[in-house]
Amino acid sequence: MGYELVDFEQAARGLVRVYIDFPPGPDGPIKVEDCEKVTHQLLHVLTVENAAYERLEVSSPGLDRPLKKMSDFVRFAGLEATVKLRMPMPSAANRKSFEGILHAPEGDVLKLEFEGKEGPAMLEFSLADVDKARLVPKVDFRSRK
Repeated sequence: MGYELVDFEQAARGLVRVYIDFPPGPDGPIKVEDCEKVTHQLLHVLTVENAAYERLEVSSPGLDRPLKKMSDFVRFAGLEATVKLRMPMPSAANRKSFEGILHAPEGDVLKLEFEGKEGPAMLEFSLADVDKARLVPKVDFRSRK
């Protein structure tokens, strides 16, 4: 349908949540109409497949979009993100949580520039090291005048 599956989850009481976005390009943010189209399509698919669920929610990933795939780290290089690793990094004072600017990956090596105790530092890690990663929301409430 031209959308990217960002994430899905099965929650309590038969709730299925699906997060969609547009692939990189000029399409802009996901709108209510986009969620409605995907909902109608998924309702038919889930019925045909005889999937067990009670409710279906389809939405955009939000301003704090999760970063799950290598392509997410490529797409959002240059933006601020929070990264929580599965294990502490000995090279970064045994920390697991970091906030900083994503850099373009080099091969399978992901990079995050963060503020360390001695100033700016670069964290290098793999996708397998990541427990959770999300963009840091940037909201500007000033008028556009």
